[in-house]
Amino acid sequence: MHSLQFTAESSSNGMIERDFTAGDVPGVLWSPASGADRAPLVLMGHGGGNHKKHPAMAGRAHLLVTGCGFHVAVIDAPGHGDRPRTAHDEQEIAALYRARAAGEPEGPIVVRYNAHLAESAVPEWQATLDALQELPEIGTDGPVGYFGINMGTAIGIPLVAIEPRITAAVFGQHWPDVLAEKAKQITIPIEFDMQWDDEHIPREAGLALFDAFASKEKTLHANAGKHKELPRFEADSAVRFFARHFGRAVTSPA
Repeated sequence: MHSLQFTAESSSNGMIERDFTAGDVPGVLWSPASGADRAPLVLMGHGGGNHKKHPAMAGRAHLLVTGCGFHVAVIDAPGHGDRPRTAHDEQEIAALYRARAAGEPEGPIVVRYNAHLAESAVPEWQATLDALQELPEIGTDGPVGYFGINMGTAIGIPLVAIEPRITAAVFGQHWPDVLAEKAKQITIPIEFDMQWDDEHIPREAGLALFDAFASKEKTLHANAGKHKELPRFEADSAVRFFARHFGRAVTSPA
């Protein structure tokens, strides 16, 4: 098992940001700038083509850290961020660009590629969680959540399906093709985001994935707009969701 190796640290806006590696996998851990008490951990999966410190990741982390005192960790998915691309990565990305230029559906390529990435990313997340729980400020007895949209959902659903340490999750904006069977294995509380007018993911596809979860508590947030128009207030809602399930108050206007 790999231990966490911190490689850089900085502090701003009420957060400590620590870069780390878990084996060969680079990541970042955001923590409250004050207070040494143990706190819940939220794992976040970034979107396709993005990376661990993408503004969406940093922004959501700030809400979770400063609003609830959580720890938040993100790792670069295979072929993303500081990780090298393989020949397979390059082939799939080129196929996606060709489909986009030709006005052809992107879904089949994205679904296939994300499923391939998840095969490696899921065990990487499990190993990273092992290492994070060795930290005294996190430990093994605190709750763990998962928050991932788009590719973060493609990786997150198979992870949550087999990882009992994760007890609440926020997903959204993905096709059900290879995920529905995994979603049927998930019974923890779920919040799910979709765009009603998504030009890539048909409305029926988003509803089918939501329907597949076996969770007794699951909430669907459907907003008007296209794929990239997910309202920012859905991040605020995710903060309240995790705070509710992890017994924390939201102490800032999140």
